[in-house]
Amino acid sequence: MIRTILGSVVALAGAASAVLSPFRDWYGGRAGQDYRVADLFEGITPTESGVLVSILLPFLGAALLVVLGVVLRSRLVVALAGLVVLGFTILWMVRQGQAAGSLVVGGDGAGLQVGVVNALAGGVLMLIGALLMTGRRSRREGRPVREREPVEPFAVPAADQVDTWPPTQEPGMSVQTSPWPEPEVDPYTGPDPRDPVHPPHRPPPPQG
Repeated sequence: MIRTILGSVVALAGAASAVLSPFRDWYGGRAGQDYRVADLFEGITPTESGVLVSILLPFLGAALLVVLGVVLRSRLVVALAGLVVLGFTILWMVRQGQAAGSLVVGGDGAGLQVGVVNALAGGVLMLIGALLMTGRRSRREGRPVREREPVEPFAVPAADQVDTWPPTQEPGMSVQTSPWPEPEVDPYTGPDPRDPVHPPHRPPPPQG
């Protein structure tokens, strides 16, 4: 929880830095809001730009992504916002370098100024905030894992117990129903009275 709060604060600070950067000077005393978004793809021109079509537009979109990511506790959304800010800032640096021949870092207003630093710092802070956030846990991860009780193996029945081995746990009577051996049955049962060929012999009547 603490990491999530800290990451959210860092990401929101990065979003604020990125949104404020176009209102500061970027290069040669020219503010970031004077650069059109189209200039980043077609080349830097001296044409002034409106606020809503300037480089401020993608930075506002990135700030909204940060707010959405903080609400949803989504590290991916916050990281995407940081990549958007860094991507547009680096693209501007490439186009400005092509227009000016080279990029100069100077404190006299002739080179890169504080607005670019704010934009880069804002994007980096967003990425750091995404790394610090723990993200949302799934329902399965949030539930405590129930430990299964160990299942004891079947014990061998004693000699005087009636049971089959190995145990099958099937319903019904066991194969062995008595601990004593079964009596042997005489296989000869005598002649069949229904046999006409070998009828049974009746014993002779007793002589008196």
